[in-house]
Amino acid sequence: MDGGALSVTLVPDLGHVSPQDWDSCACPEAASGRPSDPFTTYRFLRALETSGSVGGNTGWEPRHLIVHAGAQVVAVAPMYVKSHSQGEYIFDHAFAQAYQRAGGDYYPKLQVAVPFTPATGRRLLTAPDTGDAGHAALLQALAQIARDNGLSSAHVTFCTEDEAETGAQYGFLPRVTEQFHWENRAYAGFDDFLADLSSRKRKSIRKERAQAQGFGGDIRQYTGADIRPAHWDAFWSFYQDTGARKWGIPYLTRAFFDHIHDTMRNDILLVLAERDGQPVAGALNFIGRDGLFGRYWGCVEDHPCLHFELCYYQAMDYAIVNGLRRVEAGAQGIHKLARGYMPSRVHSLHYFPQPGFHDAVARYLADETQAISDEMDVLRDHAPFRKHP
Repeated sequence: MDGGALSVTLVPDLGHVSPQDWDSCACPEAASGRPSDPFTTYRFLRALETSGSVGGNTGWEPRHLIVHAGAQVVAVAPMYVKSHSQGEYIFDHAFAQAYQRAGGDYYPKLQVAVPFTPATGRRLLTAPDTGDAGHAALLQALAQIARDNGLSSAHVTFCTEDEAETGAQYGFLPRVTEQFHWENRAYAGFDDFLADLSSRKRKSIRKERAQAQGFGGDIRQYTGADIRPAHWDAFWSFYQDTGARKWGIPYLTRAFFDHIHDTMRNDILLVLAERDGQPVAGALNFIGRDGLFGRYWGCVEDHPCLHFELCYYQAMDYAIVNGLRRVEAGAQGIHKLARGYMPSRVHSLHYFPQPGFHDAVARYLADETQAISDEMDVLRDHAPFRKHP
């Protein structure tokens, strides 16, 4: 494929791209510090591949898009051929059912995404000064691959709002869904955050924290060299327990955690509840330049409010101390609202080569967008923050 001076190729895994070429598009800001988005870095995506968490029979078959200007890589996108809709968190089950009722095969489809990761970030990854041309090349290639191969659809999930607006110019349908994010309003400490809340909510959170911290052990935060291989043995047990409860088979392999220990532990915050030095519960977070991203939680003992403490309040503590602007604590969870996590818009793009189906989904999304907007207005009215005259 050719887009003027730009050429687009597909690679079956990141072993066909140098880390420098990929990261020059995914995280050029990392040359002067921490990446904004740890999940689109070469290290994270390659760990998924080499650990067997994607590829093989997982239903996530890598086919990454690479854009060249001559010999230089100027844009990339993490793309997968999907044989199901699991591990995406922006759900298209209704689209799949409607397409199949109409006699079509919805799978395989194309997915530009970070597998198993409901965190917003750039998905059309361009090197500095490549912007519009790189975005156009990636979007046009994505649509052309879907058309040329008779695929039902192509999707770009958890993209930025700017990317959603750009995608709409190239025939993609923008979709808005919601998550709950916490905003650090330049708080000097957790008590400053509590002071922003209504009296009732402030007392409730203090009670929850006291109850959780009285579980009979210690709560510790680990990052960088303080994270030990034994911590991952414990966390694997937590992850398997949570996975078995929610979806039956955990998405990530045990080897994935060894890979990120070797390559990403400076970008990880591991919060563990320990009794007599033995972890009994834990929460895994990834650290970005401006945000903290909560990903997994699990336990081998049940204690009241310990989930809230490890997943939400400890994350807020870390963000305040380290000057991070927000915490994204994962998908869904209206219970987060009472703990200061506010409804936030999440963006995605969807392309359907079949015109009739494209139009039907467009009508559906127009109604859904209005419903989401109405729901967010209602939720904001029930926020825990003090009402100012």
